Amino acid sequence: MKILIHATILLMLVNLVFSQKILIPMDQSQTDHLKAYGIAFWVLGRDTDIEWLLNYRGGSFLMDNYPEIVRELRLRDVSFETIPPGAELEIYGTIETSNMDVVLLEKAPKVAVYSPPGKQPWDDAVTLALTYAEVEYETVWDAEVLDGKLNDYDWLHLHHEDFTGQYGKFYRNYSTAAWYQKQQSDYESFAAQRGFSKVSEEKKMVARYIKDYVLKGGFLFAMCSATDAIDIALSAEGVDMVDTPYDHDPVDPDAQQRLDYGKTMAFENFKIITNPLIYEYSDIDIPSSDRPVARGAEADYFTLFEFSAKWDPVPTMLTQNHVGVIKGFMGQTTGFNRTLIKKHVIVMADVPGEAQVKYIHGNAGKGTFTFLGGHDPEDYQHFVGDPPTQLSLHRNSPGYRLILNNVLFPAAKKKERKT
Repeated sequence: MKILIHATILLMLVNLVFSQKILIPMDQSQTDHLKAYGIAFWVLGRDTDIEWLLNYRGGSFLMDNYPEIVRELRLRDVSFETIPPGAELEIYGTIETSNMDVVLLEKAPKVAVYSPPGKQPWDDAVTLALTYAEVEYETVWDAEVLDGKLNDYDWLHLHHEDFTGQYGKFYRNYSTAAWYQKQQSDYESFAAQRGFSKVSEEKKMVARYIKDYVLKGGFLFAMCSATDAIDIALSAEGVDMVDTPYDHDPVDPDAQQRLDYGKTMAFENFKIITNPLIYEYSDIDIPSSDRPVARGAEADYFTLFEFSAKWDPVPTMLTQNHVGVIKGFMGQTTGFNRTLIKKHVIVMADVPGEAQVKYIHGNAGKGTFTFLGGHDPEDYQHFVGDPPTQLSLHRNSPGYRLILNNVLFPAAKKKERKT
């Protein structure tokens, strides 16, 4: 009888523990916002669902209480709270009566980063974020794209790449640098191996494959120069818009008139800049990279838009944060000219009162694209050759949270709740 009583008590204690919930708050109380996303991926990778509480305490995560999750949270120094049995109903009640909602995260997306082989003299904010947050990812490059490998992935990030074939328009300042010359040589060799007459044609084909990936249902995220360069490349199919230093022959004199904006995803009516001595692709970027108007880090901010969590869950997910105003950061493409953004594209953040849009999202076919202007959210003006940002010093970065919202977004499914 005593054995039976002890067993019954033990079973009750076990049931009590597992009926509790773990809340990972994402408001100002969180010790490490970035690693919290990594925890979410780690939990999803163990076939455990998570509820993403949109607009509740900065976009918090709610999950079942398992000892291994608690252990991992403590190892990564991520703040969490234990929610007693039934208390989650109070949370759901608050959500139901506020501009909040719940989405169910069911499976960690398979993540790819489009990144060149070998070391480049600059760093990519997304790979820094993924590495620090301990989110697994694989790298792909032109060979994998042209061979149809993108279909193996749910989410794709574009490294700060130039899809126009102009090598980042670094010609004026870096054409004599060893890394630049090696890059041009390697790209020309690969293009020839794949049967292309020039790098610009090979890169534009890669851009079309990436767009096709989105149309079929892929999730695309890009920052800095990859955002406008891919649309410029898409618009210039069959058009030589690349000058002699890049492809050994002059620009088509009618290149601007021959652009097809119907083939782009986000931008239209832009004017290209073909001069190889000007460090800029087009008038999409604002302020222009060749004439930057640097306010200085202390005066440069942009504002996140607020969306209806229940009616617009996608932009709500992508803007989850513990602050609404975020410090600005520059890049080859710092922001987007509001007048050149297509009408169907959702603006999610801008510089109030100015033409600069910082953060946009849109649908294309069955998939989506999200573009964030700037190079590194925690390095205001990142130069070629600068050391990588140490994210251990920026564990609560609002700008890096925008990146990680995007990585987690493909795991989300709108949840039907019973109240």
